[in-house]
Amino acid sequence: MTATHIQQKKENAVVTPKQNELFDFLFYLKGKLLYILIPALVCALVAGIYAFCFATPEYEATAKLYMVQSSDSVINLSDLEVGTYLTNDYQHVFETWEVSQEVIDHLQLPYTVPEMISRLAIQNPAHTRILLITFSSTDAQEAALGANEYAQVASRYISEQMRTNTPSIISAAQVPKQPVRPKKLVLITSALLIAASVAVWCLFIAFLFDDKIKTDADIKKLTGVGSLTVIPMAQSTRSNQSERR
Repeated sequence: MTATHIQQKKENAVVTPKQNELFDFLFYLKGKLLYILIPALVCALVAGIYAFCFATPEYEATAKLYMVQSSDSVINLSDLEVGTYLTNDYQHVFETWEVSQEVIDHLQLPYTVPEMISRLAIQNPAHTRILLITFSSTDAQEAALGANEYAQVASRYISEQMRTNTPSIISAAQVPKQPVRPKKLVLITSALLIAASVAVWCLFIAFLFDDKIKTDADIKKLTGVGSLTVIPMAQSTRSNQSERR
């Protein structure tokens, strides 16, 4: 391959204006790296202090109910289907004010009925007749007591009001050892990433609206003609003093 062909390939490999602007922005970010790292680290530090020192931990405890439809030893397919449908109906029993009020009275909790319902979560795993009763609280022991009491009160209420067999408590809630919220690592990581993203966007806006001519490349970009010479601005302190004298 001759030198002419090499020169032609170099001329054909022209960088587009958009690529050039992207490279300029990346070099701009490289010079402003501290403006990204410092806010990100500060926000992560603040989030860590909040998560470890000020955030109130919240605990969850779960009890399990088995919704029995037939008391016979032999259960046919229709019993299973009816039991599955009834399990979906039983979930709404926990939202009645009677059940929540009875739990409040038994445990002497300082909450209203809407507050109790907001702390309660009922789940029905797919293709099962099991209800998961989860109660959340800032106190670990209160969370376990709330879940177990809801299971007992709801079982009696279903048996008495809906005229069906009493559901069985197959698993009582245990006192949780670790809080579920706040998730400290997630909180710190989110604060770090959000702060870094905001800093990058602010620098991008500043770069986008900065129309000052700073380098020879900026002159060539605007006029299409490069500068003939460059005059250095820096001078030594001694030469400045001598000129003043």
